[in-house]
Amino acid sequence: MRESYSEVTPYVEELACKSNMNNNIEAEMYPAYKVKRGLRDKNGNGVVTGLTEISRIKAKDVDENGNDIPCHGELYYRGINVKTLVDGFRRDDRFGFEEAAYLLLFSELPNKDELARFCQELSEIRTLPTSFVRDMILKAPGKDMMNILSRCVLALYSYDDNPDDISIPNILRQSLRLISVFPMLAVYSYQSFRHYYQNDSLFIHLPKAEYGAAQNLLHLLREDGEFTDLEAKVLDLAMVLHAEHGGGNNSTFTTHVVTSSGTDTYSSVAAALGSLKGPRHGGANIKVVKMFDDMKQSIDTRDKGQITDYLVRLLDKQAFDNAGLIYGMGHAVYSLSDPRADVLKECAEKLSREKGCDEEFELYNTVAELAPQIIAEKRQMFKGVSPNVDFYSGLIYRMLELPGELYTPIFAVSRIAGWSAHRIEEIQNQGKIIRPAYISVKEEKPYVDLKDR
Repeated sequence: MRESYSEVTPYVEELACKSNMNNNIEAEMYPAYKVKRGLRDKNGNGVVTGLTEISRIKAKDVDENGNDIPCHGELYYRGINVKTLVDGFRRDDRFGFEEAAYLLLFSELPNKDELARFCQELSEIRTLPTSFVRDMILKAPGKDMMNILSRCVLALYSYDDNPDDISIPNILRQSLRLISVFPMLAVYSYQSFRHYYQNDSLFIHLPKAEYGAAQNLLHLLREDGEFTDLEAKVLDLAMVLHAEHGGGNNSTFTTHVVTSSGTDTYSSVAAALGSLKGPRHGGANIKVVKMFDDMKQSIDTRDKGQITDYLVRLLDKQAFDNAGLIYGMGHAVYSLSDPRADVLKECAEKLSREKGCDEEFELYNTVAELAPQIIAEKRQMFKGVSPNVDFYSGLIYRMLELPGELYTPIFAVSRIAGWSAHRIEEIQNQGKIIRPAYISVKEEKPYVDLKDR
């Protein structure tokens, strides 16, 4: 018996070479067969695969001749502009994530009593089964928080007396529980990693009933359980902006696809987590932070010329990870601006003053100013390029002293609200299992008996 789970043996290498040699699908075959690769048309627009009332992205207008004209981006939750939603709870100097979750789930803004009752319900169910943390997190620590989060979600299926019922009341019950406990699962997973892999002291705080999701996340994470009001409200705002982003993003589409099969809530959410974990989807903000760290080690960031040269080298695959990308710049849909980045930029500026990180914030602004021009010139991209939500969220998480291992899990802690809304919508409007078509391009060939091969 082979003991190593991780060893790639010479035989496996040989099989991998065989697999590569037998893959004859060429890039030019996709347009020849009229296949919209990645579910996008030749202009990069997503192929329409469904209808939703949950959120909408606006990135272009149409002129009198029917031509698309790029415009400043707008994001709507249930028809309400996110900027006005944010302005509303910030004007009242209160937290907004629970209000946003209510809006996404029920398609209307709660009144004062409804919001209070909703928050109380989330607080009352913010608890995990007896010994769950010990048995599912501490006894089996891992290096990746998203994998542990997925494992925990699947394990909760076993503690649910009615896990497979896909009636709306039951799905809503499960969704509210997951929205409530996700901060606990994410932070406890990190505490386990920190203890077993980084040899730090282990501490497990219990959530506080009077705290919302953002406050509890900071309370659970910090050894003394303390945080400032600004810190909690900035994190809360980031969570509101990450809670939902149209039905076309990869993890939300995954939610629709898996839900359409009729499976349980826990399997659906675990699948969405697996999608979000991918660096092309949920891991970009940590890349932004690491890119800036490399920049600060490589050049004098007070010199605009050196910054320009570094950004050029990034695009030429000669700096940082040699991927040819300026992380945090550009978006598949938005062009002139990402509304989430606009809001986070303002918050990042306020937080930088409290944290004494003014120079860091100015460096980000300089890159935000220079990068679109450089990308347009080097890549001949003229649709417009601007900072996306990952650009400033990475900076904010760094100033909040959040560990990099939690950047993507915090995305999940936020997006579980949107996934839940989309799962319910798919169940309500479910007609058929989502089953896209693939064209086989392999020619027929005869079977040859083993003795003749």
